[in-house]
Amino acid sequence: MSDFPGAPTAPSDGRNLPRERPEAGAAANGPLRVLAAMSGGVDSAVAAARAAEAGHEVTGVHLALSANPQSFRTGARGCCTIEDSRDARRAADVIGIPFYVWDLAERFREDVIDDFVAEYAAGRTPNPCLRCNEKIKFAALLDKAIALGFDAVCTGHYARIVDLPGGGRELHRAVDPAKDQSYVLGVLDTDQLAHSMFPLGDTTKDAIREEAERRGLAVAKKPDSHDICFIADGDTQGFLARHLGEATGDILDADGTKLGEHDGAYGFTIGQRKGLRIGRPAADGKPRYVLDISPVNNTVTVGPAEGLDVLGLTAIRPRWCGTPAVGEGRYTAQLRAHGEEVPVTATLDGEELRVRLDTPARGIAPGQAVVLYDGTRVVGSATISATERRGVPA
Repeated sequence: MSDFPGAPTAPSDGRNLPRERPEAGAAANGPLRVLAAMSGGVDSAVAAARAAEAGHEVTGVHLALSANPQSFRTGARGCCTIEDSRDARRAADVIGIPFYVWDLAERFREDVIDDFVAEYAAGRTPNPCLRCNEKIKFAALLDKAIALGFDAVCTGHYARIVDLPGGGRELHRAVDPAKDQSYVLGVLDTDQLAHSMFPLGDTTKDAIREEAERRGLAVAKKPDSHDICFIADGDTQGFLARHLGEATGDILDADGTKLGEHDGAYGFTIGQRKGLRIGRPAADGKPRYVLDISPVNNTVTVGPAEGLDVLGLTAIRPRWCGTPAVGEGRYTAQLRAHGEEVPVTATLDGEELRVRLDTPARGIAPGQAVVLYDGTRVVGSATISATERRGVPA
């Protein structure tokens, strides 16, 4: 693991670095010093290649996020193995750019893994990819990059940045709706957006793979990573059980009748249907779903599908990608990473965002993020703290 020879000394995890940053201009303002985050996948490799081809001075960096990385990936899951690091290095060699590995495993554990476990223990449903973007790639990594004299961080996210004629930048959806990742980038603030570069936002995934082949990148056909990168086997419940231990509790009907027992409320998510281990069927014969998770009394409440309908929500800790929302406004909102947009009325009251949905949405839980859009433009993001639902108040 090494830093750049002769570079200014900086803390290894990127904390406590200067916040003053020179404005990073668009490509038209001249070449930039760009730090390209290279995961070892095809997207980040092509993003780095495009940045270099555009004339920028690019350096590749792979983030070592696991304290004990596996040698090889398990199927298509994960993105933090030794194999991924080697793939990133080979891609950097083909592109012809310097390459380094930065150890951010401790910071990742504190800000992403520990947060993930704590949120589930509190009965909430976190999005670790969103937290990683906020705390690692566009906080720890970007802060360290700026301290070392870089102008911008380049990633393989599918999103677009629009430079405004009068100055400033906007974050927009990618042209490929199937790959759009603007939802998990909604946590970026104006300052971070000013130093970000997303070269893939105008291209489809199929075209990216074809381009990788033309460029001679060996990762052209490498499978995408899926699920949660630090749970390589995909067994989230098993991962949580190892960290939180077994905690037997009751599974209740909406009227409080005990239907069964569970080994830990953290093993359930709002809207879950399978694996409930309920001893008897509902009186109406219809499926039952998880409606509520209470860590206080360690209970899981189940009921009919209509009990999942969310009519409104309250969200906290808003982060704005540009001009903050003021008062009441009409937007569309995305409530899950792969969810559809829904029309909403959003009202900002201090640091609390209240959102009223035009039509009910199902399976929305505290801990998830609500991201507001104005057309394709990302307005901002906030963390859902409570929902207003039919049947079970949260």
